[in-house]
Amino acid sequence: MRDVNQTTVMEFVLLGFSNFHEFQKLLFCAILLAYNICVLGNITIILLVKTESSLHSPMYFFISTFSVLEIMFASVTVPTLLAILIQTEKTISFFGCFLQLYLYSALGETECFLLSLMVFDRYLAISNPLRYSAIMNNLFCYKLAAMPWVFGFLISLFPIAETLALDFCGPNEINHFFCDLAPMQNLACSNSFRSNITTIVAASFSIVLPFFAIVGFYIHIIYTVLKINNKEGKTKAFSTCSSHLIVASMFYGSAIIVYVKPKGTQNDKFLALIYTVVTPLLNPFIYTLRNKEVKNCLRKVAKHIITHFEC
Repeated sequence: MRDVNQTTVMEFVLLGFSNFHEFQKLLFCAILLAYNICVLGNITIILLVKTESSLHSPMYFFISTFSVLEIMFASVTVPTLLAILIQTEKTISFFGCFLQLYLYSALGETECFLLSLMVFDRYLAISNPLRYSAIMNNLFCYKLAAMPWVFGFLISLFPIAETLALDFCGPNEINHFFCDLAPMQNLACSNSFRSNITTIVAASFSIVLPFFAIVGFYIHIIYTVLKINNKEGKTKAFSTCSSHLIVASMFYGSAIIVYVKPKGTQNDKFLALIYTVVTPLLNPFIYTLRNKEVKNCLRKVAKHIITHFEC
């Protein structure tokens, strides 16, 4: 047991993609564009669901909640990445680093639980359509939507607390574009075994278990849909799940690789780009371009705007 905390590091240096010095400005422009599209696209989905009565259903309520989460999740890390791409000073304070680490971990785990909740909604709608509306009333939807946030922000406290308890006496260079668990644990002067184990347990509970829950729900969904005799009914049932399946595959695929073995590798920051930039960017397009109801609402709004300007 340590009698005195050996922490002397007051700030950390985020190396980001400094190895690709000649591409810094290009990366900045590309990521800034992606971030703006991500925010604008997700805000569009939120406003559509709120204003269009045809989208006032549990499925779209969860999609709009997911859009809010995506904006917050991207906003925790992307502005930091943009800053270190154009600034010579790439430091972040000790407190700021752990604050970012907690918010990133909490929102990421919330997203894992919310994705599993969204497939539960589709499972219920397909397997029990007659009672679906009665079960998924407004109050029940609000309670379900609150659960991922509670679990995400609670579970993430444990690995963060264990990492914060480590001694940081130098070096202070983090080989990442934001403060993440594995790179910070690798910098500790003290034994990080306990914090590594806590991270694995938290990742198993918040990433692996929801992932297997999603797989289980989809097995039941496929089995139920295959029993539908009507070809049109099968197509409609599968179409309501395809967008979610694409999003979940992209997010979980990269997250499991990074966090179930939190030792930290050179490739982690490239994988992190997938679930911090690419996935939030593509989500609005996946949920709109593959969804007839949302596309019809977008056409309706666009037509209304054009008519308004013509008048």
